Amino acid sequence: MEPNGRLAVQPWMNDARTRRVLDALARAGIAARFVGGCVRDALRGQPAGDVDLAIDQPPESAIRALEAARIKVIPTGLKHGTITAISGGRPYEITTLRRDIETDGRRAVVEFTDDWRADAARRDFTMNAMFCDATGNLWDFFGGRADLAAGRVRFVGDPATRIAEDVLRILRFFRFFAWYGQPPFDPDGFAACRDAADRLRGLSAERVRKELLRLLEATDPCHTVEAMAQIGLFAHWLPEYAGIALLRRVVDNERAVSAVDGLRRLASIISADADATAIGKRLRLSTQESLRLTVMLSPDPAPDIASGPQTVRRQIYHTGGALYVDRLMRLPEARDANWMAAFRLATEWTPPELPISGRDALARGVRAGRRVGALVSAVEQWWIERDFAPDRTACLAELQRRIDAGEGA
Repeated sequence: MEPNGRLAVQPWMNDARTRRVLDALARAGIAARFVGGCVRDALRGQPAGDVDLAIDQPPESAIRALEAARIKVIPTGLKHGTITAISGGRPYEITTLRRDIETDGRRAVVEFTDDWRADAARRDFTMNAMFCDATGNLWDFFGGRADLAAGRVRFVGDPATRIAEDVLRILRFFRFFAWYGQPPFDPDGFAACRDAADRLRGLSAERVRKELLRLLEATDPCHTVEAMAQIGLFAHWLPEYAGIALLRRVVDNERAVSAVDGLRRLASIISADADATAIGKRLRLSTQESLRLTVMLSPDPAPDIASGPQTVRRQIYHTGGALYVDRLMRLPEARDANWMAAFRLATEWTPPELPISGRDALARGVRAGRRVGALVSAVEQWWIERDFAPDRTACLAELQRRIDAGEGA
């Protein structure tokens, strides 16, 4: 098939690092075209993130061609025809054209081909099944460009077949809708996802976590999340789902300060009495992520933004700036001057360290034991109440005063 469209040549197409990869492949007679997200983003007028390539020859041929040009190659997925070329420090994922000959909903056995249309036909959505070359020629076999322009997320071919090949495509359908779609959902795709919803329980937690957090990072995922809940997509992985009322508030607050965070949005759709530790284990969250969930779901300490900057600094000191922002984004108060001031403090102010430690109490003759900790804690509270202003000399004097007064003895 000849190209059936054009797009403007993008800066990354003519980047010296990109040209080096393309030239090395071309010298070996290997046809290479850009594919997937970089083509989609170019059509949307957005800068590309990852730059991926599809080629018409086996990966081993590409490895020889690239290594001959002294380009580092990593065999990231040879069984599926994928290698990664590192040119000037930039990675390029390169995958041989293929067709799936056997799938089980999670993994596929593939067969390499030189048929560009056959490769496009096994991809998930029409907007991801387009190829272009470095001169801007576009190959769009299934109407992806029109779908992208219309905000229509549509499976390539039969939606049920695409889902049967990889169940993760259910979550990807909704993730792509959240990022690129416009209501209504494609009815055939939506129905196929609804009918296969129960199959999500067979996916790995890592894959679910990644897709869910990326979905929640869309500009406004509220409509998408609500639709997912309606067809039972959270039944297994997030039974603590509690609606989107708080999510709407968090989205609005984050938008005001350009501070999108997927985990924070995840916390906003979970019931307040949920077990954050259990959710963390189920979704394979890190220890730090589970801690953040716990803090966000906890009713105390509630950010007090009306009492002035000293109170805000005290709460940031005890909670930490990032965790304070998490709580701040959940507040129902309007984003007034107090709210904005609290956000600036949490993101710009670095809490100081207490100028003294237990070693200073020991050096003043206090015996090791509970009294040391009690004295340091008392001085710390005194220091905090004075808005962290006393320096080390002042804190040492206060420590000595309390020792002389027999505190904690």
